[in-house]
Amino acid sequence: MNYPQTLKEKILSAYESPGVYLIRDAASVVQYVGKAKNLKKRLLSYLRTDLSRKTAALMQKAQDVELKLCASEDLALLLEASLIRQLKPRYNVSLRDDKSFPFVKISGGDFPAIYITRKKDDLGGLYIGPYTNAKLLKNALKIIRSSGFAYRSCKRMPKRSCVYHKINLCPACCIGAISVKEYARNIDNIILILNGKTDLLIRNLTSSMQDRSRVLDFEAAARLRDQITVLSESLGVSGPRGVNRKKESEDLRNKLGLSKLPIRIEGFDISNISGNQAVGSMVSFYNGAPDKNNYRRFRIKTVCGIDDYKMLAEVVRRRYSRILKEKGVLPDLLLIDGGKGQLQTAVKQLEYLHLKLPVVSIAKPRNITLANGLRGRKDEYIYSSCKSRHLKFLEDTPAINLIRRVRDEAHRFALAYHQLLRKRALIGG
Repeated sequence: MNYPQTLKEKILSAYESPGVYLIRDAASVVQYVGKAKNLKKRLLSYLRTDLSRKTAALMQKAQDVELKLCASEDLALLLEASLIRQLKPRYNVSLRDDKSFPFVKISGGDFPAIYITRKKDDLGGLYIGPYTNAKLLKNALKIIRSSGFAYRSCKRMPKRSCVYHKINLCPACCIGAISVKEYARNIDNIILILNGKTDLLIRNLTSSMQDRSRVLDFEAAARLRDQITVLSESLGVSGPRGVNRKKESEDLRNKLGLSKLPIRIEGFDISNISGNQAVGSMVSFYNGAPDKNNYRRFRIKTVCGIDDYKMLAEVVRRRYSRILKEKGVLPDLLLIDGGKGQLQTAVKQLEYLHLKLPVVSIAKPRNITLANGLRGRKDEYIYSSCKSRHLKFLEDTPAINLIRRVRDEAHRFALAYHQLLRKRALIGG
């Protein structure tokens, strides 16, 4: 089948990231909306010769494809469903068959509850959906709930607050801890997210934050600012810092000579004291923001004593062996906390797995003795698998700010896990 050159180019240059794709015809009408854990891999499947009749008919009309990146497959599910409801594409499979697909139900009353259901049996409730994957839907609701949009999930109003209130996932409507008006505003915001209108929500919250600042209500403005930040980082949408993060990614791409923008970065660090309770951490950054749902922790299993190189090798090998086994999404860039030796260790493990991913490491600054006898600091050096010599970035450039943020978060996450294991060991002892 002969495809338009622009369509082929877009498919071949697609990111290996979660997201939603819209296939358009010659009149730019959307004929199909789909989601994918790996956009590039999914779209490449449309270029095969053994397509089903329905898919072949779709691709005969295909002239263009539009991509919308998401922070995770869970959130891509929400966007896919909202676009299907909005656009009603011709080639999307109808959900009206013998299966019982899940909906998000928002009950009636002053303090509506939110939960997943497969039956539309309440005329007073609001149903959003249907969705094709209950597990992904459940995960997406968890992300929304933990992003500053707490809601009641109990079907019957209790007489006292529960554990969800203690961990800030429920505003405790049952004991009057939130007003009807404030709770209704929170539900409206959640509906915007479920309908794929996160950009509108960000704009609304930003406008409210500015209004609060103008009337000198700085406490309320700070709460809104924090909510915008958490929302941006958790859902992968553009907040006030979104433009700056894009500049950071573009600057890093240019300085490292990467073939594509580092949308997803995975950062590694090792933490141990005298070889005891050695652990590794991996943090994931998406569009310059922490993607905490994809953080991973590793207890070192194969290394005895103090050998950070072997520990790092084990962690990198375990991480990407599993990714290959599960056919998961590979990052655009690996970042290692360390110098040239750590960089070469990571590269060697990737070569062993037949993976060619760009790797960068950042060496911590060290105290040095200056000519006058005073103590000073040695600048941080950046080592890259794409460059033969180390790089020295100017202070506070966008690229170095992004690298430091990933490095510091990996270090924090590794240290927190190490301290947790030490406490458990003391309690057990």
